[in-house]
Amino acid sequence: MNEDQHLQFVLEPGDTRRLARLCGQFDQHLHLIEERLGVRIRNRGNHFVVEGSAEARDAARAVLIHLYDETARHLELGPEQVHLRLQQSGIDELRAAASASGSADADTDVASLGVLQVRRALIRPRGRSQQHYVRSIQQHDINFGIGPAGTGKTYLAVACAVAALESEQVRRILLVRPAVEAGEKLGFLPGDLAQKIDPYLRPLYDALYEMMGFDHVNKLIERHVIEVCPLAYMRGRTLNHAFVILDEGQNTTPEQMKMFLTRIGFGSKAVITGDITQVDLPRGTLSGLAQVVKFLDGIEGIGFTWFSPRDVVRHPLVQRIVEAYEIFEREQARPKRGQHPL
Repeated sequence: MNEDQHLQFVLEPGDTRRLARLCGQFDQHLHLIEERLGVRIRNRGNHFVVEGSAEARDAARAVLIHLYDETARHLELGPEQVHLRLQQSGIDELRAAASASGSADADTDVASLGVLQVRRALIRPRGRSQQHYVRSIQQHDINFGIGPAGTGKTYLAVACAVAALESEQVRRILLVRPAVEAGEKLGFLPGDLAQKIDPYLRPLYDALYEMMGFDHVNKLIERHVIEVCPLAYMRGRTLNHAFVILDEGQNTTPEQMKMFLTRIGFGSKAVITGDITQVDLPRGTLSGLAQVVKFLDGIEGIGFTWFSPRDVVRHPLVQRIVEAYEIFEREQARPKRGQHPL
């Protein structure tokens, strides 16, 4: 083997239990890293050898160092954590962090950008786009997070809202969603409009429960500190000292988007999330989110973060599926030469 094609390092302190958690059953964690980074990893105890290109070797070392540090804080380490670490900063950032110092401290600095401390969790943005998103929310009163599902847009918006509430930057949280049917009929669901839309807000509830606890969230809902509000109910209101999240913003009409954006009062923040490739409005209806990106980007006080398929932090197949859909849709939209309708 060529000497310059491999990298040797030692993980300290040596601990057989931590090493077992790092490698996973039948070395499945090492195999996942090998597959994603295009390297070969061999180890004897805490002595590791990584083969591959220089950048890939450095990235693999950074990942292994970080995950080994994680084994000191967590009893278990699963494929999901390995995958998320690989996604956390993207391969470019991982390589840059590794080549800059090759130490765990440098890697931790990259990972800790935009860390959010909430009641029951310490939330670290994963990757450059998520870090930009959190910083933008902290720095601007109105923010747009636009991109495919699985990129953490809604989860991080909820985390920022909870952090703002717990630090008394705002007095309440509003979760808002347009009542648009995504291939299903709301009319057949029981209850009033608020109750009909409640199941659609389940991802927001789940994030709140994870960060604040089930009982505490329900108490805040009873006291109207946390409010679930269909977009139609926002008309005529002015929201002061509130953190407002409009989820599925691509399903607003231009009129609804204008109405929502003009509800923001003093001491408030608004985050609008959505995927302009997944519009459920009636055919021919312009999306309010697709419209505002054309003329609000660049206005002082308003932040935009664009997510791409490579920012997906779910199962690796989700990222590939999103990318495949994008390629397919581009090809379908492209006019075919030499083809005529029958």
